[in-house]
Amino acid sequence: MTGTPSDRMRQTILEWLKDPPAHFPAARRGDPAETGVTARAVALKLGVPRRTALAHLGLLTRLGLLRTHRSRCRTYYRRDEIRIAEVARMFEKGW
Repeated sequence: MTGTPSDRMRQTILEWLKDPPAHFPAARRGDPAETGVTARAVALKLGVPRRTALAHLGLLTRLGLLRTHRSRCRTYYRRDEIRIAEVARMFEKGW
């Protein structure tokens, strides 16, 4: 996941979500480390349209690297540390 600009953008999102309070302001409804981060917050931080951020977050979610949580009309994204560790082990073994 490091070859194209899109791959680097997704890698950046994963890095930011490793420590959300350091990269995203506290939301009205709680701490980003506990609740997760919205697509809007990611889009603002990346400087891209919300739809672009949603595309990247959607791919990371389908890969199992992110988990989602819906609250009212918002979807919050958090890293799935267990799945990320599994994928890292697969790459270390050489598939």
